[in-house]
Amino acid sequence: MAGYDNKEGSGDGSASASALKQKQLEDWLPVTASRNAKWWYSAFHNLTAMVGAGVLSLPYAMAHMGWGPGITVLILSWIITLYTLWQMVEMHEREPGGKRNDRYHELGQEAFGEKLGLWIVVPQQLLVEVGTCIVYMVTGGKSLKKVHETFCPDCNQIRTSYWIIIFAPCTTP
Repeated sequence: MAGYDNKEGSGDGSASASALKQKQLEDWLPVTASRNAKWWYSAFHNLTAMVGAGVLSLPYAMAHMGWGPGITVLILSWIITLYTLWQMVEMHEREPGGKRNDRYHELGQEAFGEKLGLWIVVPQQLLVEVGTCIVYMVTGGKSLKKVHETFCPDCNQIRTSYWIIIFAPCTTP
């Protein structure tokens, strides 16, 4: 099967160098080194990662949508999240002893091909990473503004953008 062949004995120096580089990378990554995680560890981490921003937006969404449509959309998003989680778990290791897809871009390459997989996955990863940071900064800034207005209703009002700037260094490690 292409991609799973052991080429170390074929005299191809680049294949053995590539295999050595991959082994060094795998040894360096603490998450993939042990390879004894259970499926529920992965499910828990994926679920908490997906729920984080969703929990912040839930009160706002429910207030604008109402109970009926809000709960319907909530259940629908849960079903979609569960289905995509199941697909990711299935693609993680497709064959016993085969290549493990430990990273999102590897899953994309497995599903869509070597180049197209990167062009589909990497922009979405960047969009999610940058978008999540922006959402957390705006939410934190709005929360600080609301706390200020609650504790000091007679004080001068400070613009939301200033509260976002105040909040940003608090979250930067």
